[in-house]
Formats: sequence, C-alpha cells, structure tokens
Amino acid sequence: MSHPDSTDARSGPRTVTVPGDRTGQRLDNFLLGQLKGAPRSLVYKIVRSGQVRVNGGRVKADRRLEGGDEVRIPPVRLDAPGASGTPPRAFMEALQAAVVYEDERLLALDKPTGVASHGGSGISFGAIETLRAARPGQSLELVHRLDRDTSGLLVVAKKRSALIELQALMREEGGIEKRYLALLTGRMPDGMMSVDAPLHVGLRQGGERHVQVSPEGKPSLSHFRALERVAGHSYCEVRIETGRTHQIRAHARHIGHPVAGDDKYGEPEANKRLRAKAGLRRLFLHSSTLEFELDGGRTPYLLNAPLPAELTDVLDRLAGGR
Repeated sequence: MSHPDSTDARSGPRTVTVPGDRTGQRLDNFLLGQLKGAPRSLVYKIVRSGQVRVNGGRVKADRRLEGGDEVRIPPVRLDAPGASGTPPRAFMEALQAAVVYEDERLLALDKPTGVASHGGSGISFGAIETLRAARPGQSLELVHRLDRDTSGLLVVAKKRSALIELQALMREEGGIEKRYLALLTGRMPDGMMSVDAPLHVGLRQGGERHVQVSPEGKPSLSHFRALERVAGHSYCEVRIETGRTHQIRAHARHIGHPVAGDDKYGEPEANKRLRAKAGLRRLFLHSSTLEFELDGGRTPYLLNAPLPAELTDVLDRLAGGR
C-alpha cells in the first residue's frame, strides 16, 4: 500500500486499503484525509470524472466505505502546505469563542449565520477548516452540517470513535433529537403540524442545489409547533426526525409558510416587508437544541444555543408593532 499522504503528481495512481476503523466513512471525507490540503471541489471533480474507483468500480462521493475496500486515488497536484493561506486571525478567534460545549471527545459550536460548515464552492475557509487552523495538531471532524445561512449548533468530533457513534445516531431515527427555532411567514394553525413529505435534491443551472417535495425523494419528517404569533407571522419550534438538505426550509414552503428571510424558498415580498419593518437581514432559522446519548445510552448530552441577539431583536420589533 502506498503512503497515504503521498501527493506527488508525477507518480501514477495509488491504491489505498480502507482501514477497519474507517467503515461507514463517506468517500469524499476519506479522500480529504488522504489528499491533505485538497479543496473539496477538487475531490468532487476527480470522483465525478471516474478517476477515483472503489474495488474497481465508479462510485459517487457520498458512497459509504467498508474496511478492506480498495480505493484507487489518481495523482493530484497540490500546492505546498500553507500555500492557500490560513483563515484570518479574527475569524479563528470568533469561532473559538463560539464553542458552547467541549469535552475530551466532542465540541459544539454555535455557528454564526453566513459561515459555511466546510469550505468549497468558492469558500476558502468554512467552520471546520477554521477550527483546524486554530487548533493545529487536533483531529477534528464534522459530525453533520448546517446550511450556511442557518445559525446554531454544529457538532465536531475530536475522536474517531465519537465520530462513528455520532454519525450512527444521525442515521438512526430518533437517535439525535434536533430542535430549531424559526419564524414562519403567515399564521400557522394551532397545535403541532407534522409534515411527512419526501424531499428530492435537484441541481439548478450553475450547480446550485434546490430541494423540493417529490415522490422520488427521500423520506423526510418535520414537526412544527407555533410558540408565539407576532405581527401575523408564527414563531415556531421545529423538531426534525430526518436530516435532509434544506429540510425545514423546503417543508415550510410546502405547507405555505416559508421561513422568514429565506431568499431561496421564501416569499420575496414578505421578506422585503420584514427587512423594512423589523430589520431582518438573514434567514430566521436557528439550530437551538441537540439531545442524544453516547456509550450505548450511558452518557446523555443536552446541548443548547440560545436564539441570537439579532433574531431576538426582530421578534421584539415585530411584537412592538402589533
């Protein structure tokens, strides 16, 4: 087996045997570990073009690997380490300050809106790259992702064993209870509204992802509960039992009450009025609570991130104008 960190573009393709402790890891994340410093966009490109093979066959980037799989990795020319620069110091310090919980195996970040979970698609430094730069020598892996415009809890594993257990819980129905706070446009019905509607991820021109309810989609279940009525809109708690791309935003649109400030799935006129009346300049969606148990149920975790001040201010302005 060739050395896993070899990135010499002059040599030919190499084959790497997946270690047993990497069972279940996505191919794209495995390749990022093998090709140190490679941008995610390059990883997707070499997978799409068929240059990466698993056990001799073409695969997709989200393929889950098994211990013993043989992964063919083409020669890739990478800049010298550090050539792409490092995140600005102020950004590193801001993300360090946003850590709301940490122990020896995981940390939870209260991710600000506008920060991508990881780099790629023109973004040099996402949350995970910035944390790694701020903590050299630590092994940090994203457990899940949040939309760039969504704020709130983002969990990062510090140990491989924690990553495997947490990702298994993510795939298990009810393994991790995820609650969000959102302002939905219009008046939601009283009580709990459950939306059980399959979601399909499509690509628009330019490669932008767009999600919609479709029979061909993956099963997706969200529960919306109105907490407060403000100026004709509904401040809600949302609990999701699946973690599909843009799930809450697509389901909210599907029931006719899009998330306020959503420039992809929302109502432009309502967003314009909310900006003028209440100063809403971002997506009103915040990951507030994550609850799960590690060690086979022996170690409970309850992680919280309060509603950001800029969203609390929006609610106050709307309430004051009633």
